[in-house]
This record gives sequence, C-alpha cells and structure tokens, in this order.
Amino acid sequence: MSKNLTKRSEDYSKWYNELVVKADLAEMSGVRGCMVIKPYGYAIWEKMQAELDRMFKETGHENAYFPLFIPKSYFSKEASHVDGFAKECAVVTHYRLKNAEDGSGIVVDEDAKLEEELIVRPTSETIIWDTYRKWVQSYRDLPILVNQWANVVRWEMRTRLFLRTAEFLWQEGHTAHATKQEALAEAKQMQGVYADFAENFMAMPVIKGTKTESERFAGALETYTIEALMQDGKALQAGTSHFLGQNFAKAFDVKFTSKEGKLEYVWATSWGVSTRLMGALVMTHSDDKGLVLPPNLAPIQVVIVPIYKGEEQLETISIKAKQIMAELKSKGISVKFDDRDTYKPGWKFAQYELKGVPLRIAMGPRDMENGTVELARRDTLTKETVNQDVLVATIEDLLGKIQESLFNKAKDYRNSHITEVDNFDDFKTVLNGKGGFISAHWDGTSETENKIKDLTKATIRCIPNEYIEEEGVCVFSGKPSTKRVLFAKAY
Repeated sequence: MSKNLTKRSEDYSKWYNELVVKADLAEMSGVRGCMVIKPYGYAIWEKMQAELDRMFKETGHENAYFPLFIPKSYFSKEASHVDGFAKECAVVTHYRLKNAEDGSGIVVDEDAKLEEELIVRPTSETIIWDTYRKWVQSYRDLPILVNQWANVVRWEMRTRLFLRTAEFLWQEGHTAHATKQEALAEAKQMQGVYADFAENFMAMPVIKGTKTESERFAGALETYTIEALMQDGKALQAGTSHFLGQNFAKAFDVKFTSKEGKLEYVWATSWGVSTRLMGALVMTHSDDKGLVLPPNLAPIQVVIVPIYKGEEQLETISIKAKQIMAELKSKGISVKFDDRDTYKPGWKFAQYELKGVPLRIAMGPRDMENGTVELARRDTLTKETVNQDVLVATIEDLLGKIQESLFNKAKDYRNSHITEVDNFDDFKTVLNGKGGFISAHWDGTSETENKIKDLTKATIRCIPNEYIEEEGVCVFSGKPSTKRVLFAKAY
C-alpha cells in the first residue's frame, strides 16, 4: 500500500495529498473545499483537543459556545476586522426554499428573505463582544477567560486537506481584562501554551515571535505567533495569539466601572489553533513509507500482529497478546491486537507503517517457545528481539525515546535551515535553493516588506522573541536596521 506513495523528493505536495488520503486521515467531500475527517484522522485531532483543553483549563480558562451565525451589522462595527475577512465570508440571505413554479426544481423563496443577512462565522470576535457587553458592568466581572471549540467557514478559493479548507475545526479563546498589562500577559501566555503543546506533544520545534503590522490578525494591535518549518523548507504558522487592545470593546461599547469608580473600556485578546495542526504533524515527521506519529499523539501507540498457522497457534499467541495488552493499558499505553484473518502479516506491517503506529510487535510460534517478541520502531524502521518479561518496560522507555528523537530530528533540520544573509542576491539564492528560514535585516517598512513578497513570494514569518540588537542594513533597501527578522515561503 505505501509503495504507491509519491516520493517526497519528487513532488512534496503530491506526496502530502496522497498520504493524507491513503493513511485514512481525511478526504475531500461533495461540498467544494470542504473535507471529511475520517475516524483515524479525527482520533488524532481528539488527542490534540484533549491535551490543549487540559492546558487551557490549567491556565484558568472555561469553555463556552456561541452562535454559528453573526448579524452582518455586527461585522461592520470594527473596520479593520471586516476589511480582513470580507472576501472570505459566506452569507445567508434567505431562510426557506420552495419548488419552482415551472417545475425546474428547488429555488430560493424570495418571500423568505432575511431582514438582516447573516455571516457564517469566519471567527467569533464580533458575536462574542456583543455578548460580553451584557456580561460586564464592573471590575468584579473581569477577567473573562473563555474558550470555544467550534467550526468556522472561510471561503477559500484554493484548498488543500487540513492546511486550507473552506470549513475547518478549531478553538478560539476570547478574553476580557481590566488592564492593558493583563491582556498583554494573557496573549503572551497563550503563545507559550501553544509552543509547549507543539514541542512536547507534536514533537515540532517552533519559533516564537511577533507578526509585522501587515501580517497581523485583522483588528489586532499585536499578533504573537509560533512558526514551524516543514520538510520541504516552507514555513507554517502553527498558532497565533492576538492582543486586541480596546478596539472591540469600543466597537461594541463594552465598559466597566473600575475600582476607582471610573468608566473604562475593557482590554481584549483572542487566540486560536486549528485542524491545520494536523497538516503540520504530517509534514514535520512523515516519510516515503507513510505517517510517522509522535507517541504522545498516536491513536494507537503499539500494535500486536500475530504470525501463525492454524487456530491452535493463534489461540496460544492470543492468550499472551491479551496479557501484554492488559499490562500496557494499565500503564496508559494504547494498544491494538490485529488478529484479522483477512490480511497477511506483511500487508498489516505495511498498513501500520503507513498509519504511523510508533511500535509494532510481531509474535509467532517460535517467539512463544523462546519467550520473546520482535519489536519494530516506526521512526527508525529498526527491529530488535525483546524478552517478553521486560517487554512492557522496554516499550515505556522506547515511547519516550521516540518522542524525544522525533523532536530532535525536526529541530536539527530546522536549525540547519536558518540562514543569515546580508544582501538580496544571497537572499534569493538561499530562498530558491536551500529554502527554510532566512534571517535578514529589514528596515521596518511595509513598503519594503511588500516589495520582497511581490518579487520572491517570501513573507516575514515573525520578529523572533529572542532577537539580539544588531546594527545592520536592510537586505533590500539598504536602510539602517537594528534587528534581523525571519523570512520564508509559507503555507
């Protein structure tokens, strides 16, 4: 099955699309630009969701749910917000269909036109801040620390499974604070939570930084981002956290009485990650044989494949396999025993390699006699013979090592693909050859940023949080600069 995958080196985009479909993660649906997330893909998303939800709640956030539909007038209240999303909005204009009088099929009933058109949410700031106006009167009502797990719709013209679809799943946090300092601290804290999740669960190293003004979220005063690097040398924005200032509070008249008795506008943040993380997970670790999943997010961490002839051998192996399964489950390790007789062991091996299961156990009659198993690692494709008495301890140890190894491998690749350049010729040479992040001086103007984008398709991914003041000149304009920023082509 995995033999049919296009090689990454031949066509990375085709390899990715084939892998997502063949590994049973997702497929395109009958609705243009919308995907069906299949059970195996959704199981990975559920693990992501569970860990993120835990992390949000540990930092004091609560979940709520807000409407899918947003009145058009709400959207118009914050000017830069509507400008940023207008071209991607899906709009509901009618609420009823009827049979055409000429018998040609179903048509919109013009008598059922909505008094006010509704936007299918592309993001929820407007409906949430209209709600917060009712929730906030006094400083005692603050802070509000709310998160929503939801779907959103952005009418993308060019779509790709997980990375860019017209409808996608995400979480969006929306918080309200009494002071600017509290809101800034919240936005930065959530950037840290996202980086922690990406590195410790996805085994995906990220660079924390701030977006330039032209790359900020529509309506934000500051956008904090985590940027990852995929195996083809392109960057991927993996999560963003926005300091919204008082823009939405002023647009929706959300005020509170301070301790001093003054009426003040609330300070806001919003932050989110989406099923785009699924695409990032696939592209960070996988190879020409299929998915490579970090153990912390793998739906199946261990699979046991029996090798047998006849029911008697299968029964003997099954007894031992079920004992091993019980021990592994008691340690919180997810395990599957694949005793289907409709597929041969070789087919199963290829199938679980394709699906990225971190560890595979093969057990045959000789293993039963010797008290051993064959244990195979998905990440290195190596095998070893392990005594059954120490198998569970060995698996526990290996799962940790695989998680660490995947992170280190991805980090080494990322670090080796951050290149400092000091002139535009070198910039273009690196961008079109080696790829990756280009660390270069920038004069701080949108004009230069846009010209570089027009000429090369490279964008400023972020101004890194950890940058060193350094005198230099802009790689494009030659004007003075005090810090380097990271450019890259991106998804």
